[in-house]
Amino acid sequence: MAESKDPDWERKLVHELARDALAERRRQRRWGVFFKLFAVAYLVVLLVLWNPDLRLGLDGGGKGEAHTALVELKGIIAPDTEASADNIVSGLRKAFENEHSQAVILRINSPGGSPVQSSYINTEIRRLREKYPDKPLYAVVTDMCASGGYFVAAAADEIFVNEASIVGSIGVLMNGFGVQEAMRDLGVERRLLTAGEHKGIMDPFSPMSEFDQQFMQGMLERIHQQFIAVVREGRGERLKENDETFSGLFWTGAESIEMGLADQVGSAGFVAREVIEAEDIVDYSVREDLFQRLAKQMGAGAAAYLAQVAGWGSAPVMR
Repeated sequence: MAESKDPDWERKLVHELARDALAERRRQRRWGVFFKLFAVAYLVVLLVLWNPDLRLGLDGGGKGEAHTALVELKGIIAPDTEASADNIVSGLRKAFENEHSQAVILRINSPGGSPVQSSYINTEIRRLREKYPDKPLYAVVTDMCASGGYFVAAAADEIFVNEASIVGSIGVLMNGFGVQEAMRDLGVERRLLTAGEHKGIMDPFSPMSEFDQQFMQGMLERIHQQFIAVVREGRGERLKENDETFSGLFWTGAESIEMGLADQVGSAGFVAREVIEAEDIVDYSVREDLFQRLAKQMGAGAAAYLAQVAGWGSAPVMR
């Protein structure tokens, strides 16, 4: 005779299944938490490796010991760029204010940019040098220090270059396009309404009048004279002027030394080691955070730049 089944077998089976499901869910939750923590830790490591300021905050970065302060000026000098006046000035202030920084190096690799932004940086350098007379600032040029970049460098105590650096381009430009002929050939009519006789000046869809040309040229000349005055004040008797000095031409680093636009050959490491005699270098540069970089890579900055190149909203440029 067959054995009778346990009358509670169904209930026990349900309990076992429920217990196994609960255990499996707990295992999944533990692994989920683990992977989330791992992802967060991974992102933190990436941010620390990418952002020098975070590294300095973790290891002290030598800021509590005698060191040479470094600020990077890299790229086009303009608002909302890595080389904006806000970023460069903030870095310079931190560098000068630290009591353990023996001197400041402004390492420049820039084709120029906004006259206004360049002037802001130049003015702040001169203010900081006056406030901290025992803490010199040296400009060190890598690949290029042209136009607005040189406007900034002229405020330094000394300018160091590489023999092959590009230095100079002391001038101002404003560019754009005139497409009125193409519009006429295509049969496109321009309809421009303004309140103010010259409100449409530099409109790329309208012909440039003689007044427009003379007015804009006069403005560029005045900004150029400001540039020239800054260079003469910064370089003083070291500057060996000739007919080409302020023509907008540029020269190699070796030639710039001969012309008095720069002082001698040297890298940031050389200046820290041989001139300042504080070989440890601490970077005080202000850099964009990760989210700002991602936003720019998605094209927000590119659209504005293309509009400027096309002539819409153009402004004087030291480049």
